[in-house]
Formats: sequence, C-alpha cells, structure tokens
Amino acid sequence: MIVETLRVFVAVTEQRNFSRAAELLNLSQPAVSLHIRNLENEFSSKLMHRSPKHVMLTEAGEILYRRAKEILALYEQGKQEIHLLTEKVTGAIHIGASFTIGEYILPRLLAEFAHQFPEVEMSVTIANTEEITQALKANKLDLGLVEGQVSPNGLQVSSYMKDEMILIASNSHPLVSKKTVKPEMLHDLTWIFREHGSGTRSFNDQFIQAAGLRIKRSYVFNSSQGVKEAVSAGLGISILSRWIVRKELESGEICAIPLSPKLPERNFWIIQNQDHSPTMAIQMFLHMLLQRA
Repeated sequence: MIVETLRVFVAVTEQRNFSRAAELLNLSQPAVSLHIRNLENEFSSKLMHRSPKHVMLTEAGEILYRRAKEILALYEQGKQEIHLLTEKVTGAIHIGASFTIGEYILPRLLAEFAHQFPEVEMSVTIANTEEITQALKANKLDLGLVEGQVSPNGLQVSSYMKDEMILIASNSHPLVSKKTVKPEMLHDLTWIFREHGSGTRSFNDQFIQAAGLRIKRSYVFNSSQGVKEAVSAGLGISILSRWIVRKELESGEICAIPLSPKLPERNFWIIQNQDHSPTMAIQMFLHMLLQRA
C-alpha cells in the first residue's frame, strides 16, 4: 500500500538513517531499502543521497517529503472520520449561539444532525456574543457559535464561515432609489441598533466610527427581529447580516442600500474551552458544521 511506503520514506527522512527508521517501524533494513527503491522507481528520480552516517534528500526528495506529510495527515483524518461514523454516537450537546446564527442558520443544521444521530440530546441557548462567551467560560455550554469578536483568553477560537453584512432601509427610504451611496451620504440619519454585547452592534459601531458619521437619533432593540421590524416600518436604517433579511429582501419589504464601497465580510466563530476534550457527539457536530459552512 502506498501509504506504508510513504511512512517509510518520511521515517527515513526524519531519522536521517535507514537503521534507525527500520527500528522505529519494526522493519528490517532491507525492507526499508526496498520501499525507498520502489519509490525512486515510481518517480524515476533519485530521492536520497545515502552515506554511512546520514541521509540527505535530493530536490525531488524534498518535494515528495512535503507532499507525503500532507497525504499521511489526510489519510489519518479520513480514518478517524470513518471510524466515528461506524461508532454509535450518543450523549448530549449544549450549544450556545448568538442571534444571527441561532435563529437563521443553526435550526436547519440541527435538524440534519438529529436525523443522522437521533440518540444525541441537543439544547440551544441563544444570546448575544458576550453572554455566550461568559456562559462558555462558566462551563454552562459545550460549544459556542458567535459572530462577534472574542478574546481567546482560556478559549479556543476558530472561524468557520464568512457572513455578508448589508446596509438596509425600508422600501420607501430616499437612499434606496440611488444607484450608489457613499458613506458620507449617511450623516444625520436615524439608526436602529442591537444592544451592546451583540456582534451585530459591534459591526455597526465600527462602521459608523470608521466613516466618522454623525447620528441624528438611534433606537436599540435586543433582537434582530426587532431591528428588522423597526427598519421595515421606516423608523431608521441599520446594518444586518443578509441571512437575517433574505426573505424581506425577496418580498421587497426591506431593501439593501447600494453602499460603495461594500461593507467588509465578517467571520462566524466556533469557541470552545481550551482545557475540555470534545466528546464524540461534539466532534461529529463540528464535522457537519464545517462541511456545511
């Protein structure tokens, strides 16, 4: 099997010696030499310079070593994923999600996961990014999925997908009819915000500060649904994820303001406690999450 031959090649490369590699792999030295010779025949290239004291890679050998490490890592990952599928996945997962993810992305994923692993019990807490982070640090959650920036202190933080943010208004707002709207055209308007601690609120605040905008008036709601309804009613403008307003955009109830330049994308984050080993149920959920991202 080519995987075994690559393992031998990597061992010889890292040990810089055929005898030490043979001992490490529990093989005879002639068997190790045969593996290397077969590889060199396969690629029609000399891969190693041999001497009684050590082994040095040729340029071709350096290329193969890098790729062999990648192939072996992928092989082990595949073995683990297949092993997990053959095991019975049980247990419980308590997920914390910020509002955008918890209300507009997570439900479909949970339905698919529950169908595939019916014996896993799942519960979800939806709150803003700051509240989810604090609950995770207090060990009240197994996993957090958030859109706001998180300090990595004591946490493992990794991004898993991008989110498109758009500036929105009611279909009767005068900015909607314009072909292009520059940030400086947004002075002295009424804004609709989420509460402090929300990832969406942080994004709004960062944009307004970067653009140096004057705000005429603002209203604060502690849910994205409340922000949507206020914008739809013509109370003001706001920045929300496209996930949140996709139905209203399709119906024409809410419109995207053609802002130029476009708003930057933001990351959705997975947060976990650094000192906790994920259960098999959590591993399988994260695997599905990353596949669907």
